[in-house]
Amino acid sequence: MNIINFGDRYEIYSDSLRVFTELPAKTYAVCFNKMSGFSLQSRSDMAVKEKVYGDHEAKVTKVFRSFSAFDRNLGVLLSGNKGIGKSLFVKMICQKANEVGLPVIIVDAYIPGIASYLESIEQEVVVIFDEFDKTFGDVKRMEGDVDPQTSLLTMFDGVSTGKKLFVITCNEIRKISEFLVNRPGRFHYHFRFNYPSDKEIEEYLKDKLDEQFYDQIPSVISFSKRIGLTYDCLRAIAFEINCGETFKRAIEDLNIVNTEGEQYNLTLYFKDGGTLVCRREYIDMYGWESVYIDFRDKSSKMALEVHFELADCIYDGFTGNMQIDGQAVEVSSYYQKEYKDREISRITVVRCGQRSIHYAV
Repeated sequence: MNIINFGDRYEIYSDSLRVFTELPAKTYAVCFNKMSGFSLQSRSDMAVKEKVYGDHEAKVTKVFRSFSAFDRNLGVLLSGNKGIGKSLFVKMICQKANEVGLPVIIVDAYIPGIASYLESIEQEVVVIFDEFDKTFGDVKRMEGDVDPQTSLLTMFDGVSTGKKLFVITCNEIRKISEFLVNRPGRFHYHFRFNYPSDKEIEEYLKDKLDEQFYDQIPSVISFSKRIGLTYDCLRAIAFEINCGETFKRAIEDLNIVNTEGEQYNLTLYFKDGGTLVCRREYIDMYGWESVYIDFRDKSSKMALEVHFELADCIYDGFTGNMQIDGQAVEVSSYYQKEYKDREISRITVVRCGQRSIHYAV
């Protein structure tokens, strides 16, 4: 039996009670009980057992290098669509933290007063806020209550004792407070996760598919030009193909559906070398009807309107883009007479994907 004394209060615990001066380097989740308040509950440590694609490892190394050099808190913001690699990156952060002797604390719900509780931990720890845009961005606060995200600002600023590495994941960057985005003093890094490239898709599928099904890889890459494919999608596609399905048949039944229009950049090439462009055009690439597109010249003036059948839009493995041969393109209207005698060579169609949030230098 062990007895703990707090002022004039005595609590009895079993012989399993242990006392630490610091949290052991394990993984914990924040819990709350109306009677006893906040506590930490141990969870299974995260481990990455699969092959990692892209530059995740280099970025994890960068994070811990910077955290070691900082004399204050370090914040890392991870944003991007679902299933695109944020959770894997978090697992890598957690695994590395435990390896270097840092406890990991998972925060997956907003609880009033949680900032003060986390600030009371006076040692170096890693704090993970998973799906922050939902747990702290979609919370409906009562009248007079402090905004959940605003309540954390002082903690992120590093006024409290005990240096911490804060990692936030989010799908919708617009739901993140303006006091967190573009504030490198609070969140030094903002890693944006994009869809896998052609090279990464090919590497992934060659790792996952039986060699006899490698002939299906070009079809998957071609499809990725129409819709962004996450690693979750690729995993499901590889499973179906390994079961003997062709990609064309597999995609008809998988939970990979057309829920919203995609935007595309189109470039029209003339046989004489001239070009016209159409930026960020919404096209339903799953349909088979005629598409009418207005193209503009370099001064952004309307030049001509063309139409073509989506069935004639094919993947060109040499350029890595979707394209329509000029013979399959018909001009509907000429807005400028100078284009009437010029023959069309081809039109390329490039999916816009996610807008870049970092500055180009």
